[in-house]
Amino acid sequence: MGRVLAPWRRLRNSSRLTAVRLVSQTSKSLAFALTVDVLAMALLPNLVLVAMGTMVGRVPRAVADGLGSPAGHSLLVAFGVVGLLFVLSMLAGPFHTALSSIVKVRLTHAMQSRLMRAVSDPPSIAHLEDPAVLNQVAIARGSLMDFWPADAPSVLALLWSYRLIWISACVILGVFRWWLGLVILVLWPALRSPLIKIIKDHVAAFGGNADIMRRAFYFEGLATKPDAAKEIRIFGLADWVVGRFRTNWLAGMENVWKIRAGIYRVVGKSAALVLVIYVAACGYIAWSAERGQIGLRDVAVLLPMLAMTMIYGSITFEDISIEWMTASLVAFETTIETLTRREVHLVGEREPSGARTQGVRFDSVAFQYPGSENHVFENLTLEIPSGRSLAIVGANGAGKTTLVKLLARLHDPMRGTITADGHDIRSFVPESWQRQVAVVFQDFTRYPVSARDNVAFGAPQALGDHDGVAAAAQRAGAREFIERLPNGWDTLLARQYTDGTDLSGGQWQRVALARALNAARHGASVLVLDEPTSWMDVRGEAEFFERFLEITEGLTTIIISHRFSTVRLADRIAVLEGGRVAEEGSHAELLERKGLYERMFTLQAARFADDPETPELDEVVP
Repeated sequence: MGRVLAPWRRLRNSSRLTAVRLVSQTSKSLAFALTVDVLAMALLPNLVLVAMGTMVGRVPRAVADGLGSPAGHSLLVAFGVVGLLFVLSMLAGPFHTALSSIVKVRLTHAMQSRLMRAVSDPPSIAHLEDPAVLNQVAIARGSLMDFWPADAPSVLALLWSYRLIWISACVILGVFRWWLGLVILVLWPALRSPLIKIIKDHVAAFGGNADIMRRAFYFEGLATKPDAAKEIRIFGLADWVVGRFRTNWLAGMENVWKIRAGIYRVVGKSAALVLVIYVAACGYIAWSAERGQIGLRDVAVLLPMLAMTMIYGSITFEDISIEWMTASLVAFETTIETLTRREVHLVGEREPSGARTQGVRFDSVAFQYPGSENHVFENLTLEIPSGRSLAIVGANGAGKTTLVKLLARLHDPMRGTITADGHDIRSFVPESWQRQVAVVFQDFTRYPVSARDNVAFGAPQALGDHDGVAAAAQRAGAREFIERLPNGWDTLLARQYTDGTDLSGGQWQRVALARALNAARHGASVLVLDEPTSWMDVRGEAEFFERFLEITEGLTTIIISHRFSTVRLADRIAVLEGGRVAEEGSHAELLERKGLYERMFTLQAARFADDPETPELDEVVP
């Protein structure tokens, strides 16, 4: 039974049928229109040729009897039929073009929406840190070679119309001589098969180099987008960026070009056979006409039909592009299927109450990133009391940002537990727990929307709470400069758009802080501040220190910073080293121990002391 069903399973899983299914799911009317389009493009050309052959066959009798005779009238009717069919065939092209545009727009929107939803739905971000998934997404989007999967249905319609033209032409040739139609029917699939295999291998080789090609396109973006424009010019990196693009591009294309060369060899071997068969077929039709076995009408139909059979035999741009497009469709469906599997999604059924009584505790937590041989944490144990503040310090790579990711359930630990108010956070509904954690990341996002929305995004469920947004901005020290913007709260914070403006780094950091405080206003109980003053000047940093207790009031707070003037504000300080907590205590206690924290603090304090223009730590920290 399995062998019997295997061909059906292959047919069901065909990437080309995936394109048809996507159109049908998007719009039944568009699927019907494409079907009509295929039939029109397939039938009209051959009908025109048959009608023209019939018309030509009636010319001698009409010439002999005159146009006023029945033969003349018959010729005129045939001419009218040819004209009508010809006009319809001419209209089929523009109809296909217009329909293709509509299908592409509708399908692009539907596919982009599904892909965006699949990528953004998992509460974890592990898939976005997995190169294999990122390669699949790049192929699914069609962005590696500019062959867009949403074009696949229209290209398939064109290819299927070619195939129907070829089959119907072979049938007409078969009416004349059955063996002639059969030879042409068998010839082209036999010749096309190795060529199509080479094209498939070509596409597969390119897809296998997706990682290299993504790097190539990264360098292209580096040269053509504004993000790195300043440094590229200041340091004279233009030649290096272009060179890296070229190096990666050539490396990605090396195997592809080797495979592509096989197409020319196969075409060269096939051309002679095709030439012999078609010359012989034309000669046989001419010999039959000369012997009186067929008339003028038959010759006028058979010779064009013989030419029409070549429409399927030729390897066209559509044959190449459809393989790219269907490869993208396979990647699209694979990505959707992968990201909707239950194991990709973090699980949990309990609704969290926050960390309002017992706080948060890391207990013997171990974690390493997929594909990495090194553990970020081996046996991390750490307690963050409710309503208190804890500062995290450590060298670069000690795991400070990873700790935040684990706390926010962007990843789950490999071993150990993280509890909030005594409950393992893995038992919580992931999205609900994430609403309990408000984070100001060091690389916070600058949304190209209004100032109001930039703050309101901290609580999407309460976008209309304008008073709450203003209060959060006031608490973060952002309200005053926002209300001075050209359009106040409605000012678009994106200079690249019309009527948009930009903020300084310190102002943006205050907006990000306001966003987190707005989240706290609407239920978040844990506040994480990752380098909260890194973009601020001395005055802004001092103001933050002065208002720290007000900003973090009632919240379980984690501060991550390299600035000891910042971490001194916390109730307790934990020093990370070697995947665990090396030291923990208050600022004064840690200095007294003369351990790692004291050495780090002394080193930084000495740098400030050596600079007469820099205020002493005690002048900045209240």
